[in-house]
Amino acid sequence: MSISMSKVSSCEVSECVYNRDKKCHTLAITVGNTTSPSCDTYMKHEKKGGDSDTIGGVGACKTEICQFNKNFECRAESIIVGKQNNNPECKTFKK
Repeated sequence: MSISMSKVSSCEVSECVYNRDKKCHTLAITVGNTTSPSCDTYMKHEKKGGDSDTIGGVGACKTEICQFNKNFECRAESIIVGKQNNNPECKTFKK
């Protein structure tokens, strides 16, 4: 059985190295830990990274308590990354 990777439809964390025009331009991000849906791929740098032709996906989700997490894979159609308490997090997270 083949599954498709959930896409990052929007990223509100403008200072991230992979963010250009509110889009994530890395191949895949990793989300969270067992209790927090943080964007573990977030990196701040003066240069931009990633490929402008690439739209990021969710490679792994370590936040087991999310309803979209199935065997550490995200099953949401797409996600939004934004800030929660000044930290980049998956805003699509649902307990």
